[in-house]
Amino acid sequence: MDIRDRVVVVTGAAGGIGHALAKAFAEHGAAKVVCTDLHARDVEDVARSIDGIGIAADLRNEAEVARLIEDVEDQTGGIDIFCSNAGILTLGGVETSNEDWQKTWEINVMSHVWAARHVVPRMIARGGGYLLNTASAAGLLNQIGAAPYGVTKHAAIGLAEWLHITYRDEGIGVSVLCPQAVQTDMIRGNEASIASLDGIIEPEVAARFCMEAIEKEEFLVLPHPQVRDYVALKGTDYERWLSGMRKLKRQFER
Repeated sequence: MDIRDRVVVVTGAAGGIGHALAKAFAEHGAAKVVCTDLHARDVEDVARSIDGIGIAADLRNEAEVARLIEDVEDQTGGIDIFCSNAGILTLGGVETSNEDWQKTWEINVMSHVWAARHVVPRMIARGGGYLLNTASAAGLLNQIGAAPYGVTKHAAIGLAEWLHITYRDEGIGVSVLCPQAVQTDMIRGNEASIASLDGIIEPEVAARFCMEAIEKEEFLVLPHPQVRDYVALKGTDYERWLSGMRKLKRQFER
């Protein structure tokens, strides 16, 4: 898909990857970039910096996601690219509270579901569109020390696959971003974590990979190329991969 002259929505746009995505879309000639996040002032600042539109929305609430899409459609005439980028990292294992599990599920998975539910039919009626969903390498592999994160990111990738399989022949392109460590608030203070073993990239690098994937209409976006090798090992020798992950866990428990 050619990004030029497209109307784009980016969730989680107040900082990190979302901010970098919004800026990259503007630099690639998007007609209008709509930035959305929970806090109005932060997202309006980002929107102002790229001559975009800032709209505050709580992505844990389907009604607000639907309102966001309807408002943007009314203002712009139609969304061409929707980026479900918002996400949170929740540390802990199965003992993590139900409230934290639910919050992580709603932001990391259901916000993607609700966006697709309300925007895809509109896109199909216009002849096509594009979804970019931010997941994580943790969704292809896993995340030691963060069960809610690893589980929900697996679900996010499963949803992106389903959307591609179901709607690609109806003109809907889908890409899913699966980076390892990115220099954002999510890892700040934990730069020595397991996820940073293959290096910490800047958000702008992740955004550049996303622009290329959309233009080429490629599904899997891997800013850390090593991830492809890890996934290949997991697919060909699951027991060896699990053994390696246990070894990695022990290494970081010392």
